[in-house]
Amino acid sequence: MRSWTKACCALAVIGLTACSASPTGRNQLLLFSSQDMTSLGDQSFSQMKQEVPINQDAKTNAYVQCVANAITRQIPKQSGFDNWEVVVFNSDEVNAFALPGGKIGVYSGLLKVAVNEDQLATVLGHEVSHVLANHSNERLSQTQLANVGMQITDVAIGSTQYAQYKEATMAALGLGVQYGVILPYGRSQESEADIVGLELMAKAGFDPKQSIELWKNMDKASGGGQPPELLSTHPSHNTRIKDLTAKIQSMPAFSTPRPNCGSA
Repeated sequence: MRSWTKACCALAVIGLTACSASPTGRNQLLLFSSQDMTSLGDQSFSQMKQEVPINQDAKTNAYVQCVANAITRQIPKQSGFDNWEVVVFNSDEVNAFALPGGKIGVYSGLLKVAVNEDQLATVLGHEVSHVLANHSNERLSQTQLANVGMQITDVAIGSTQYAQYKEATMAALGLGVQYGVILPYGRSQESEADIVGLELMAKAGFDPKQSIELWKNMDKASGGGQPPELLSTHPSHNTRIKDLTAKIQSMPAFSTPRPNCGSA
């Protein structure tokens, strides 16, 4: 079969089977199954645990686990995995991530900026929302579509193909090839995760107003060095604060008891 015929067949399959909608109603292209994405998340997280130092402090781990548990209890059972795994990595990076397959990583440097449980819940709600909204699948699908000259149906995500497509898949998962480097999602995906994550943390009993304080802290931590919004894939801190403020004002009050996770 000629390459252009393969591409046409692939596009026909895409048009029939891959259209979906995000939690906010945004159109998405999803070419890969939840099992595919779970496999990628599992493999990536396993490698990270081998290559990045893991924090062994019992108090820190109990604190992060408590906040993560409060968030994930608000999430319906997901296809492809049963439980969320949480690991604290020793790194000065001010960041966290969540991967398909229920994997949550928190860098210890984040705890110096997200200074209380509400602010940590803001970050974890945001990162988990990337998984719930299939953002990794969406990015990997976009990468695959850009290379539609390849036979899409041949690109199964298994252990043998993982090495071949490692760079593309790690980028789609939000991870750099050099572990510890978090690559940004697109601006629309980031904004979507902000809104979905805010509602998630509020449902878990945390104070959504602390999301504003978190981004003020993030702004201070960046030293005002964030590039102009038009040159960045992330919304600016000011845009994020404005959007979160509007969401807080329109959000109903939730009756979930406030978690008591203490502090790191």
